[in-house]
Amino acid sequence: MPVIRSKLSEVMQQHDPKLSIRKLAKDVNYHFDSVRRMYKDEMVQYPRDLLLKLCLYFNVQPGELIRIEADEASDSSDSSDSTIE
Repeated sequence: MPVIRSKLSEVMQQHDPKLSIRKLAKDVNYHFDSVRRMYKDEMVQYPRDLLLKLCLYFNVQPGELIRIEADEASDSSDSSDSTIE
């Protein structure tokens, strides 16, 4: 079964390798813990207001912050590619 994964850490690295999660949370005026969970790909649901703030901050589209991947726990014969595009 496909799952949604966060690419926030990659976007932050490309934008500014020295940007911390705490500074990003402060800059977008959002709860540190929520930004940290998205960075570590621990979110179950992605708040639309957080996605909007991050898109505006990094000047990206939502698809650049999240992606759909095949679930690692599913049978490997289901898909030959782990990323669905």
